[in-house]
Amino acid sequence: MKQDKRKILPAMLYGALGRCPSCGKGHLFARYLKVSDHCDHCGEALHHHRADDAPPYFTIFVAGHLLVPMILAFEVAYKPSLWLHAAVFGPLTIAMCLALLVPIKGAIVGLQWANYMHGFGNPDEDPAEPGAIEPNW
Repeated sequence: MKQDKRKILPAMLYGALGRCPSCGKGHLFARYLKVSDHCDHCGEALHHHRADDAPPYFTIFVAGHLLVPMILAFEVAYKPSLWLHAAVFGPLTIAMCLALLVPIKGAIVGLQWANYMHGFGNPDEDPAEPGAIEPNW
């Protein structure tokens, strides 16, 4: 049975905005990083996602590429002491990573939904319910 193609960019954008990748109206997250089991608007099952370690890796990648040029420019322009670097860029790094983590995880869940990965839209592929233990074989 051939499945219809889902649009990847809108699904990722909805996910990054914290909305259901299917309808774009329901909430994707129940808490800060906890993906809802089902969309509260359209009922789409969202528990299939397997974002795992990808969001932290992409968050570190993006934050590093944004912060390192700022740190280097700050160093060249002002030549501050090490404690000032830590006082300024330590909290900025933490804040940036916390701010980027949710949208990146949402975009990854949207990408998985759009590509029918991990049981999204195909009940034969992943019949496990949320919290079920799957055999590792």
